[in-house]
Parts: sequence; structure tokens; C-alpha cells
Amino acid sequence: MNTKNDGENIEQRKIIHIDMDAFYASVEQRDNREYQGKPVVVGGTPEQRGVVAACSYEARKFGIHSAMPATQAHQRCPHAVFLKPRFAVYREVSSQIREVFHQFTDLVEPLSLDEAYLDVTHNQVYSGSATLIAQEIKRLIKEKTELNASAGISYNKFLAKIASDMDKPDGLYLITPEQGPEFIKTLPVRKFHGIGKATEKRMKAVGIHTGNDLLQKDLNELVKLFGKAGHFYYSISRGVDHRPVNNHRERKSLGKENTFSKDISDTNEMLIILDELSNSVSRLLFDKQLTAQTITLKVKYADFELVTRSRTIEKPTLAGRKIFEIIKELLTKTEAGQRKVRLLGVSTSKLQEKDTKRVDKAEQMNLL
Repeated sequence: MNTKNDGENIEQRKIIHIDMDAFYASVEQRDNREYQGKPVVVGGTPEQRGVVAACSYEARKFGIHSAMPATQAHQRCPHAVFLKPRFAVYREVSSQIREVFHQFTDLVEPLSLDEAYLDVTHNQVYSGSATLIAQEIKRLIKEKTELNASAGISYNKFLAKIASDMDKPDGLYLITPEQGPEFIKTLPVRKFHGIGKATEKRMKAVGIHTGNDLLQKDLNELVKLFGKAGHFYYSISRGVDHRPVNNHRERKSLGKENTFSKDISDTNEMLIILDELSNSVSRLLFDKQLTAQTITLKVKYADFELVTRSRTIEKPTLAGRKIFEIIKELLTKTEAGQRKVRLLGVSTSKLQEKDTKRVDKAEQMNLL
């Protein structure tokens, strides 16, 4: 079947996004029955510097969320159960889940241990119904692991990912090609995958609060406001996302950046932002079970001149504290502070699968 999108004839794909519900915390509740029904926090402990890697839905009722400092989580819920992560167990369960995926398609693109895209366009099981396939995947995951998964089904990756978040936990949500454009119109931009807090703030500053507001902007204006990302925002506001499900993706770098609505010159403010970005990158590495050897600082000055400074370390790391130490040093090798800055970024490269033998023992105490 062909459908017309944004003036182009493209095959109408059937994409499923599977996202495990509170994955790490749910594994802990499964394996320790006494934790069921209790607020469970996996990650750092209140006694050590660290952050929340995952938390159960019972903990979320107290306002606890991932990347929150463990001390703050403890303040919000002193009776929560704080647990160190068991990576080997999570990887084993993730492998079981992926075995289920591959019963239906070889086009599986894992995003982390607990989520993945599946392209089932050419699967004729259940008469080719992606919704029925998603229901069966959820059932088999439950049967095999005793865990709940949420599924989003749509005709592209952008909408499938949004759909999987609409009916959590244990959800199933479909966005059809007919529904897609209207669905996006009513969606707040903060719900758009790929639009972070900084971009949301910039969008709201120019009157973009919903998908419909985004739809009113022409391509040139969006590119002027957001650079290359403007092309992506232009397309998704129209329900168009041509990205394929890539089952051979090799990630070469991971990073986060922040563009400011007003240029900044205070180095202390920059360090606070860079500390947050370093922890965010640490979280990404943690989720994907990767370590990095090269740390890079990105600085864009007020006149749009872009500079980068990098350092390669001997032992790979995923620790936010270590990343920030290096970033802090790299900042002194720029003119930030002497010149106003409009963007700061932290990225890591020379990525490899986490090997506890190669990660400093001292770092293992504060990986999160």
C-alpha cells in the first residue's frame, strides 16, 4: 500500500515501539517479592553522590524521576527502597525480550536495554495487523519475563515512540496515518521526542507551544531559528518521518547540548550547566551500557564561532563526575567568559561496551 505524505509517495510502514515499564525497578520487584507495591529506586544511594537510574511507579507518585539526585529522592520518599543496579541481570532480561522481537522481524533497532523499534511492514502474521503483533509481543514478554511492556504503533518512528508513552503502564496505543497530522497538532512541544527543555523554552519564546503552532512556521523560518534541526521540526509537524528502522546501527558518539535564549558570560553559570550536561551524558552511557574514552566540550560563541576541545583518557568511563572534571578543565582552554556564549555541549566518543575490568574500581562506586 502507498500513501501520500508531504508531496511524496512512500510506502506506508508499520512501526512498533516497545518500551518496558520502569524496567530496572520492575526487575527488582519481580526478583524480590517483598518490594512489590513499594516505592523502589534503582541507582545511587542517599549516602553517596549519585542519581536515580530508574524508579517504580509507586516511587513516581512522590515526584521521583530518573536523573534526580538520590538525596533529593530520599527527601521526597524516605521510606523508598534504594537499590544498586544489577547490570548483568538487566542485560540477561533484555536478551530474552529481544528474542521475542526477532520472532516477528529482523528489523529491530534497540535504543537501550529496555526499548526498541520494530518494523513489521512485511510481516503477514495476524493478517499483517501491527496492532495484533504488538499485543502478542506484549503477551510473550509477560509470559517469558513476568514484566509489562508498553507498545506504540504508527506509520513512522516519531509517532510510534510518542504512542508508546500515551497509555503507560502496560499500554497499547495506535496512531493511524489518518490520525497522525491531527494528533500532532494538539500535542504540546514538550511531548515531542527530540525537543528538550532548552529547545522548548526557545520555541515558546517565539510562540510555538503545540504541533499546530509549529505547523504554521515555514521551513526557512525554522532553519533560521533552529539550524539543521529546523528541517526535522518542519517534517514532524506534518507527520512525516522517513527514518528507517536500522538494525545495524553503530553509535559513534553520545552527547547533549544546550542553546541559550540569551548569551551568557558568567563562567560559574556555565559550569552549573556543564555539570548537568555531563550527568545527562553519563545517564545515556549508563542506559546503553557503554563507556567512553574521549570527552569533548563544544562551545559556540555569541558571534556563532564554534570551537571544540577534547581529551582522550586511558581508562574508559561512564561516570558523570569524571566527565565533568575533564569538561571543567577543557573550558579553561577556551575563551568562554571573556567572550559571551550561546551554546554549550558535552559529548563522548570512542565508545565501547561496558567492561567492568577496564573501569576504575573507584568509579564503580559512583557510576551513577
